Amino acid sequence: MPALSRTFTPAQAAAVTGVDVKAVHNAIDKHIVVAQSRPGIVKSKRILSDLAVLKLKLWKEVGGALSQERRLALFAEIEREPKAKTVKAGDYLIVDVAAARKEIEKAVKDLTEAESDVTADPAVMGGEPVFKDTRIPVRLVATMLRDGASEAELLEGYPKLNARRLELARVWAAAHPAVGRPKKLPEKSGTLRSSVSLGKLSGVGA
Repeated sequence: MPALSRTFTPAQAAAVTGVDVKAVHNAIDKHIVVAQSRPGIVKSKRILSDLAVLKLKLWKEVGGALSQERRLALFAEIEREPKAKTVKAGDYLIVDVAAARKEIEKAVKDLTEAESDVTADPAVMGGEPVFKDTRIPVRLVATMLRDGASEAELLEGYPKLNARRLELARVWAAAHPAVGRPKKLPEKSGTLRSSVSLGKLSGVGA
């Protein structure tokens, strides 16, 4: 995956592969993939290469069909031929590595776009990450979507949002989970333009 040429935190790797972040750490602990680490090795400092992310994706998609020996052989072949479109993983199993790369590449582009559209400033919403040129907390939007708020409700309540930003909110929040207790949002920062089932967002400026 030379076109991507970036590294990933475990949470970012989870977001672009669809692997649960706990499973990502488990894969690292079991040496299914190898993570780089920084001084004072802790999970939050683990860094994964694009090749490791590809392995995670394949582990998710076909790992259950392979013995450990065959999985290791598959990964070794991918390292030997990193641009191969397909790799033989058994007598009757051919893995479409190109399709996995394509899915990851799209997910990485979405993540990159999301990260470029989010900013954090101590003077705005107490430093809570918001969409650029708004006071709309990204994690809160993602939480409301996860909890059942419809896109139509959020778009009505927040004219500065659009369908793409709602999609990117999910991507960004998955790749950047909150650490510690949620921040308390400043009061009197504005009100929703729609009151339909969005009470939890009351007080958040648009």
